[in-house]
Amino acid sequence: MNQIEKRELLFDGNEKQIFATDQPDKVIIHYKDVTTAYGGIKRARFKGIGCLNNKISAILFTELEKAGLETHFLGLVGEREQLCRRIAWVDLVAVCHNRVVGSLAHRLGVEEGYTPGNTIVDLRYNTDELGNPLINDDQAVAIGLVSYDELKYIYATVHKANEVLTELFRKAGISLVDFKMEFGRVPEDGHLIISDELSPDRCRLWDLETGEQFDKDRFRHDLGDIYQGYEIVLNRLEGKKD
Repeated sequence: MNQIEKRELLFDGNEKQIFATDQPDKVIIHYKDVTTAYGGIKRARFKGIGCLNNKISAILFTELEKAGLETHFLGLVGEREQLCRRIAWVDLVAVCHNRVVGSLAHRLGVEEGYTPGNTIVDLRYNTDELGNPLINDDQAVAIGLVSYDELKYIYATVHKANEVLTELFRKAGISLVDFKMEFGRVPEDGHLIISDELSPDRCRLWDLETGEQFDKDRFRHDLGDIYQGYEIVLNRLEGKKD
């Protein structure tokens, strides 16, 4: 990969920064050592957590690319940085549920951890001002987030990604309980591609045998060392022992 020059800061979020580069169609995403929950109400710094999220995201994006799914990921450029295609964000989050946990279990009135006979995909309007509310297809189209054809693409992509990632994690002894997926538009022609990140910050990941949680719920609910959980995920994906 040719040397890329990092330039001005474009975005400074809770857990990531995005920098422009000397190539207008590419950006560098920098993963911070910060973890937040409950809309940023709970916040803490964990040394090295950004490096883990960066490496895990790189592995997962690479697997999706191998399966024919287009993402913004281009390659790692450091321990906590990756080069990505520059996109225009779509304020929509697709949440894929293989098991019913957390707010979904409460909403449906079912037991935590229930495994349905189908895969559930929710859409959320990605806006902090409104609390990232659930949104249906017609509402998403009505406010101009996406078209109906783009929604078909999103659902098909999420389901295929779920198949790929579920099998990848299964081989690592991990159950992919749920995950969030975001999309962006490529400036050249406006088509959608997978963007943002795929990491334990965006997934629920449970040990297949014991049910131990290796994701951000360790931080949300004070279940254990979050760094250790993320490190286990990375080690297993890389074929290393815990």
